[in-house]
Amino acid sequence: MNILIINCSPVRNGATAEIVKLVKDHLGDGNEVKTVCIDDYDIKLCKGCRKCHKTARCFQEDDVTKLMATYDWADKIVSVSPSYWADVPGQFKVFIDRCTPWCNTHEPHAKLKSGKKGYTIALRTGPSMPECERIISSIEHFNGHLEIASCGKFGLCGIEYKSDLEDKKEEIRDFCEKILNS
Repeated sequence: MNILIINCSPVRNGATAEIVKLVKDHLGDGNEVKTVCIDDYDIKLCKGCRKCHKTARCFQEDDVTKLMATYDWADKIVSVSPSYWADVPGQFKVFIDRCTPWCNTHEPHAKLKSGKKGYTIALRTGPSMPECERIISSIEHFNGHLEIASCGKFGLCGIEYKSDLEDKKEEIRDFCEKILNS
């Protein structure tokens, strides 16, 4: 099984990156796992020109195609996103916008291999779950337009630092078991 875990945060060493590491450690046995950080890619802003609606590709040259090749490689995709003002970080939103050539709402469109499963982990520093649910909804909406089946979601509140994950590790492992068994 090929599994992609994407750190939707531009921070490569914070709590989100620590969750990515924990998930990789748990899913790695018997699977090929790749982790990426959205900030490792040069992604230009969408110009809103809609040329991709006719050509199924963007005229801009950057790393979106490279990252989408990694999505295409994966059988399962785990998106791990912190809250930036109650939604996904801007860098990840720019990536979503630039994936319009793969969006199933127009023809022609580029396509990923079928049968992919998506999983989302959202985290926030505050105490209430609705903000995590909004992040999960954004990622599931994106996955839907790429024809990636949303198969699992998990929200974590009260997470600001890596140390805040100490008492959440068992919950993270349990979610990883769901990923492995679905």
